[in-house]
Amino acid sequence: MKDLIIETEKYVSQLLRSKLPHTFLYHNLNHTQRVVKNAKEIIEGQSVSKIDANHIILAAWLHDIGHINGCEGHEDSSVEMASTYLMQQNVSSKSIEVISQLIRATRMGYEPQNDIEKIIRDADSAHFGNKNYTEISELLRAEWESVMNKNYTDSEWTQENLTFFTKHHQFYTDYAIENWQKRKDKNISALLKKIKKQKLEEKKEKNKAEEFTLKKNKATLPERGVETMFRVTLRNHITLSDIADTKANILLSVNAIIVSLVLSNLVSKLDNESNMYLIWPTVIFVLFTVISMVLSVLATRPNVTSGKFTKEDVKNKKVNLLFFGNFHKMSLEDFEWAMGEMMQDRDYLYSSMKKDLYFLGKVLDRKYKILRVTYTVFIVGIVVSVLAFAIAFKVAGN
Repeated sequence: MKDLIIETEKYVSQLLRSKLPHTFLYHNLNHTQRVVKNAKEIIEGQSVSKIDANHIILAAWLHDIGHINGCEGHEDSSVEMASTYLMQQNVSSKSIEVISQLIRATRMGYEPQNDIEKIIRDADSAHFGNKNYTEISELLRAEWESVMNKNYTDSEWTQENLTFFTKHHQFYTDYAIENWQKRKDKNISALLKKIKKQKLEEKKEKNKAEEFTLKKNKATLPERGVETMFRVTLRNHITLSDIADTKANILLSVNAIIVSLVLSNLVSKLDNESNMYLIWPTVIFVLFTVISMVLSVLATRPNVTSGKFTKEDVKNKKVNLLFFGNFHKMSLEDFEWAMGEMMQDRDYLYSSMKKDLYFLGKVLDRKYKILRVTYTVFIVGIVVSVLAFAIAFKVAGN
């Protein structure tokens, strides 16, 4: 069973890394790893049989894999995928049913029916008793905005959290109550203070001039969606850039290996007159390989700009301060001043974000064009080289 847990960890890690959309900022591999860690902590803290412990840990690894198919009904999707995977691993039908039920037990609002279901429930919600609860909660908020289009103001989100804490959540195991309940109570207290502070701030806002309030509402309401758009789009651009670099590195490595093999095994034989017919096929083969390597390097080679700007550039909004290539040679004092100027000017800030997005797209366009040419050269080179060797062998045989 220990080997199965290790294989399951590998399977889930690879699955979530490769197929889970990047918009899942909370329900991702980090969350799954936290749940597994919490489950192990509870298991070690109270009496649990070995077979039950293994079932719990396997369920913890598999309980959220259904998110690769979307949020809606992800528990059922997780059960289906987990069952298929476990059957392939020759796990008994009885164990599969137990693990499937444990995954179903993580559904929101479910009331655990036995001790092992209590453990998986507490492991999945242990962050309520964590001092980093606020940061973890913000990840869920961002995920809901990106994936489910659920938008909350700060006060609405704080109230949503408090409602869930007080009406929809409780710890079930003795270990969780003893070790995490105290921190949960502190988190509730912090939420109450935050709500009180937010209400005071809202009251102050309402007492401001009506014209200012209307302008502020008009300026603020669409910003969260705009920021989300920029955040998601920029993240997607960076992901595509990483993919392009990975493809280029793979091609570079493959061609480097090919050149090494040719130099060590084939070139050394060309000084023999009986092998003279291999010279041109070898030259063609090496030429195409070297061209592919050069193009791969060009696809990943960074372009760095001057790294300097003037105060006039900032005042005239001609410099994009969000790109390191425009400021890496500047002093910290000048950079801080320039950033302060940009943050005070909403139009300048958004203009810089748009420029950053545009030029990232231009870089991606260049990378993928070069990559396409590189792969074409590589494929043509392989085909031409094979034909050249075939013709050379045939001519030599005659």
